[in-house]
Amino acid sequence: MTTAPRAAGTERPIPEQFSLHKTIVLVGMMGAGKSAVGRALASRLGVPLLDSDAEIELAANATIAEIFARDGEPFFRARESEVIERLLAGVPCVLSTGGGAFLAARNRNAISSHGASLWLCADLELLWDRVRHKETRPLLRTADPKQTLKDLCAAREPFYAMADLKVHTLPHYSIDETTDKVIEALLERPDILERT
Repeated sequence: MTTAPRAAGTERPIPEQFSLHKTIVLVGMMGAGKSAVGRALASRLGVPLLDSDAEIELAANATIAEIFARDGEPFFRARESEVIERLLAGVPCVLSTGGGAFLAARNRNAISSHGASLWLCADLELLWDRVRHKETRPLLRTADPKQTLKDLCAAREPFYAMADLKVHTLPHYSIDETTDKVIEALLERPDILERT
């Protein structure tokens, strides 16, 4: 964790202070670390963390998997866009989105107008290692889930590449190390984040 110099007579470093000017929207594949890094980033910046999938589940009183099964993906995507637009209208925060959210032009335009997108980019093997044992991924409920994940990566990465910023998540990085990299990238854009 990057910290400011130690205060005189204390043993603890003074945490850095930041001023966040726009909502940071984390985009990327399932398993890239959007939720974990989002929590750490929001804590470091002293801002709220919001999760579009959690907000959808709360509003629908159902899990994402249940919404997909009951109402289908088009219904889910429409609710997702409504929730993202509502969350972007609030105070600057860290917003974690579902893996498919950034594919929709409506969402990309809303994020571009009211926030800044950051792609957490991870390779297929790392993603597979992180999602293979989870039952909460409706898109991977197929006969060959690893191939499905590979196909999703190939289809989605050109959209993720449109993000304002990109940070690689590597297998040997801890959550804190990845968060450090994210903050370094954000500080290169003073219209998004500045030290205070």
